[in-house]
Amino acid sequence: MGKFYDQSIIPAALRRSFDVYDRIKKIRLDLGTFEKNVGSLKGRNIAGCVFHEGGLVYLSGIGTGSEPMNDDPERVKHGQDAGRVAADHHIRTLHWALTCGGEGGDLNDVLYTVKALGMVVSTDVEFRSGPAVVNGYSGRWQTVFGGAIGEFAKDGADAGGYTGVHARSAIGGFTGRFSQEPEIIVAIPPALARAIIENRGWIYPIHPAVYDRVARSKGRAPTRGKATSPSATTPARKMQTTRRARATRRTSARQS
Repeated sequence: MGKFYDQSIIPAALRRSFDVYDRIKKIRLDLGTFEKNVGSLKGRNIAGCVFHEGGLVYLSGIGTGSEPMNDDPERVKHGQDAGRVAADHHIRTLHWALTCGGEGGDLNDVLYTVKALGMVVSTDVEFRSGPAVVNGYSGRWQTVFGGAIGEFAKDGADAGGYTGVHARSAIGGFTGRFSQEPEIIVAIPPALARAIIENRGWIYPIHPAVYDRVARSKGRAPTRGKATSPSATTPARKMQTTRRARATRRTSARQS
C-alpha cells in the first residue's frame, strides 16, 4: 500500500488488501506519460482536480459517449461504455495529480471514495435508466479501487476491499451531444494533501508559478504550452468534430 495509506486511521480489518496498480495493469488501463498528461494551468478555464487540505479531492466532470440516452437496452449499453471511458479518464487524472510532484503519494493512498455524480443526457421524460447508465462508471471505478460491482468481485463481494464504493446521484434530463458526464470526490490522507499543497499548490494541472520547477524535478524540459489533455480525445469531442466535418462536406456538395 501507499506510505500515507499505511499511516491512516482506517481499521486494519477494513483496509484494501491489493495494489491498485496491479488491477490497473490487469484491465490494461493505460495511464500515459508525464509529458502527455501533466501541464501548466496557464490558459485553462477550469481545474481537472482540486485538493482540500483536509484530504478531499474533487475531480471535474468529463462528458463521454456520442448518443443521448433512452431506455433501449442498446442505448443504455452505449451509455455504460461511455461511463467506463469517463472512469478511466478520472483514474488517469487522479494518478498524475497525486504523483506528478514527487511528494510520495499515488493511487494506493486513496482512502475511500466519497461521492459520484452522474449527469445523464436524456430529454425523454419517461426515461428511467439513469442509474443503470451510471453503473458503467461506478462499476469501472470499483474494478480498480474495490467494490461489489467491479470486475474482481465474486457473488457481489470483493475480497480486496470496498475503497471504490461511493455515495451517488444519477440524474437524467440533461441536454447535450454526448451520453453522460460523471464527476467524483475521493478522500486521501490529510498529510498527503498538505504535502501536495505545500509543494505545488491545491490545484491540478499545476499552477504556472511552480510548473517549471516540478517539470525540472522530473527531468523534463519546462514548456509554456499545455500538455495534451485526455479529455480532448473523448468520444463526445470526436463525435462533434465528425459532425462538423460532415456538415462541411454537405455544404460543399450543395454549392457544387
